[in-house]
Amino acid sequence: MQASLPHPAVTCCALILAFVGSLPSVQAHEWPLADTLARVKPAVVGVGTHQPTRRPPSRLLGTGFVIGDGSTVVTNAHVVDIDLAQDQYEELVVFSGTGNQGRVVGADVLRVDAEHDLALLKIGERLPAMALATAHEVREGDVYAFTGFPIGAVLGLYPVTHRGMVSSITPLAIPARSSVQLDARKIRRLQNPVSVYQLDGTAYPGNSGSPLYDPATGQVVGILNQVYVKATKEDVLSQPSGISYAVPVRYLTRLLEREEIR
Repeated sequence: MQASLPHPAVTCCALILAFVGSLPSVQAHEWPLADTLARVKPAVVGVGTHQPTRRPPSRLLGTGFVIGDGSTVVTNAHVVDIDLAQDQYEELVVFSGTGNQGRVVGADVLRVDAEHDLALLKIGERLPAMALATAHEVREGDVYAFTGFPIGAVLGLYPVTHRGMVSSITPLAIPARSSVQLDARKIRRLQNPVSVYQLDGTAYPGNSGSPLYDPATGQVVGILNQVYVKATKEDVLSQPSGISYAVPVRYLTRLLEREEIR
């Protein structure tokens, strides 16, 4: 008796099932970002100004995150480099909460590190805080998450989370092809190069000051920076790319040590 052969479609399905079955299973707990977000989001705040006579009264300029005892906020220096209309009662504030539950909290600039585009703000109440990575080594190829308010408050007070791979650890300043492209700031940076993390994730100007953190632990490894770093890295390009950058957390740690903040 002649043996019957299986139908080609059945054979193909069997091979696919066998291949899929040989792959390692991916469980939800192997990418714990969803659980980490529940802890991270309350510590991420908007940074901007509030003026009662203005319509709308609140203006969101960037993102920040709370550290330490809950009364210190980290953001980019360029976010708070603004002239307040104090005669019209405009003040620097942070926006905490989400959506209709958002609150306005007054803030004061505590210290600015212009070289690394970092700023510390002091607020009058305590909010949930994020932990800073200390002995954590960031490597090219590692994937991290960042949470903030892209494009200001256009999307409302709803923090948005992206993820990005560290595609390169690169110096902030790049050599110029001619002396015409050099200025005093670039010369200083070439003499004392500052390394930044180049990410393949997409960030927007409103993400400036967003925490870059480990999706498993929530520990901050860097601070997103779109405007200041881009101007230094890519001003030689006529059409800047969509590359995102982050300032390593070690520069923030040094700033905190100078302020004796824990």
